[in-house]
Amino acid sequence: MRKAAEIREAFGDRSLLGGYKSFFLVGIGGAGMSALARMLNHRSYLVEGTDSTQSPETDRLKSEGISVRIGHSGEHITGRHAVVLTDAIDLSASPEVKRARELDMPIFRRSQVLGWLLKDHKVIAVTGTHGKTTTTGMIGAGLIAAGMDPLIVVGASVPEFGGPVVEGKGEWAVVEACEAYDSFHDISPDLVVLTNLELDHVDFHGNWENLRDSVVRFVDSIRGHGTLVFCASDRGASEVANRKKCLLVDGYELDHFESEIRERHLEQLSLRLPGDHNRLNAAGAMAAITHTGAPFEKALRGIANFAGAERRLQVLQEEPVTVIDDYAHHPTEIEASLKALTERYPYRRLMVVYQPHLYSRTEPLILEFAEALSHADIVVLTDIYPAREDPIPGVSSARIAELIDKPVHYIPNRHLLPRKVAKIAKPGDVIVGMGAGNIAELAPALIKELEHSSTGFQPASESKLGGRSTQVAVVYGGDSAEREVSILSGRCVRDALQRKGYQVDFVDVSEILIKSGDLSRFTGPKRPDIAFLAVHGTNAEDGAIQGLFELLHIPYTGSGIQASAIAMDKQLTKAILKQNGIRVPEGWLVDRATPSPFPRTQNSGVEQPEAGDGEGVGYVVKPNAQGSTVGLSFVEHAEDLKAAIEKALQYDDAALVEEWVVGMEISVPVLGDR
Repeated sequence: MRKAAEIREAFGDRSLLGGYKSFFLVGIGGAGMSALARMLNHRSYLVEGTDSTQSPETDRLKSEGISVRIGHSGEHITGRHAVVLTDAIDLSASPEVKRARELDMPIFRRSQVLGWLLKDHKVIAVTGTHGKTTTTGMIGAGLIAAGMDPLIVVGASVPEFGGPVVEGKGEWAVVEACEAYDSFHDISPDLVVLTNLELDHVDFHGNWENLRDSVVRFVDSIRGHGTLVFCASDRGASEVANRKKCLLVDGYELDHFESEIRERHLEQLSLRLPGDHNRLNAAGAMAAITHTGAPFEKALRGIANFAGAERRLQVLQEEPVTVIDDYAHHPTEIEASLKALTERYPYRRLMVVYQPHLYSRTEPLILEFAEALSHADIVVLTDIYPAREDPIPGVSSARIAELIDKPVHYIPNRHLLPRKVAKIAKPGDVIVGMGAGNIAELAPALIKELEHSSTGFQPASESKLGGRSTQVAVVYGGDSAEREVSILSGRCVRDALQRKGYQVDFVDVSEILIKSGDLSRFTGPKRPDIAFLAVHGTNAEDGAIQGLFELLHIPYTGSGIQASAIAMDKQLTKAILKQNGIRVPEGWLVDRATPSPFPRTQNSGVEQPEAGDGEGVGYVVKPNAQGSTVGLSFVEHAEDLKAAIEKALQYDDAALVEEWVVGMEISVPVLGDR
């Protein structure tokens, strides 16, 4: 997190920006930074930057001619660059910051550069705890519809704008101004829209009074005879308005939008975005636009037709399951979004998949999160997205789950969310992925997962939907003495499945694990439906490979981990069988540390007889944990026993010496439960 002392001491003065023609943006793939990159690029500055991960946004920036490098490094920074950071960048760990300091260069915040770029415009700054992005977009859409050609800077990509920035040539600029880390103080507004105000960003502001006073200072910075437009029905916003200095104040309420429509005889006008919270956003946008001189009815139609920003109740799929992506990450926002979805999709089952954002935000609001999420019919929770924070002991999503009074599923690993949610989903459900972290990956992945899971285990010829056939990974190989046997049996299984019409991926699992470690073929929507384990021997048939597929959450053929591990240990298996009244040949373990081939062992408890004694005719010697034929010897004479044991120990750390029982061997195949 950004600290107040860093803001005061670590960053250069904004006035220095005028001396630069090249900008290096650290964290360029974020919504705010990518907007800044485009604004600088549009103004013919040289722009390049770095980000920790590749994303659709970094790909778009590259396609627009902006140089983006994945992975943080200071090696490309030179003295000609103005180095610009997001507030998520840790100054003490950033190689770009280290390089800038080595070159004795100033560094700048993203908000400083944004304020500098806006200096020649009349600025409408939209701030508040909730609704900033949508309200900014609505004002921008209204001004565009009214022919005002505004500059628009939104904190998220807006599909109808073609991104987060609209480079209008008019005198007005509308910008999302965030209260986090006091970044909005780098903007000089002519009009401020305060949507609402609740305690948030406690990692920086600490308490309500500090947050409120910061917003009051921002309002007091309005230039000239500017205006504060605030939500009069919101207690926090009203408290700020009551503390303002000398400027025009315009309060709006929920019925503002509807009453203005009636007064102007626009009864058929309705918002594309559902929910009372969006009607309030529209009322704020409308109130702000009245102070710009824009043709009102045209602007009002632009507001009403605004379809929203990405991740703001963004519908990605309608049928057979409606899949929605939403940015809500505060209890008030969650409740508003879920109520809006209930309004839009009445009588349909609503499932919310929520990822809490920040430990510091979650800790004081656990009860409120549970109450807000309970507006859904089913709740799925995953672990907290920490961003820049360390975990706080005792703060977890599980504590929220315990307080929810609806069916709830806690799935800590977010990568498992698509397949787990797909199993819960039914046709007609409305599923919303929600949160401010990387939960944004869920909705697109869920759509692919729903397609993946639409057919059962069957060949293509038997598919009821005529769709894809079951994908089977035939897993073979291993590193035991039975590797060659495994290769042969794997090929036979593969050929048989292909003749039946199944899609088969032939996988040497030990080769993958030891050579590359790349398990991507077993993850995501292209993973196999099932793994056929054609493996043999140790580190394969003994539960090891079964454990791998348990971790990957892919069903597999054969026994589970425990049964496989026990059965691979011959002496342990015999002990269990014997305890359950089943006759087994007497046998004794021998290892290289044993001084005699006939020790008294824990497993036998009896004196070993001389070769040829008892009902048998000699001994059978084999490795304790290999296949039934590897290292196997039949011993008729005692003098041959030592050599047989040495042979078995070539394949295992322990050899099993058993009495040789002569009789008929009966194999019992088991298929499923038969």
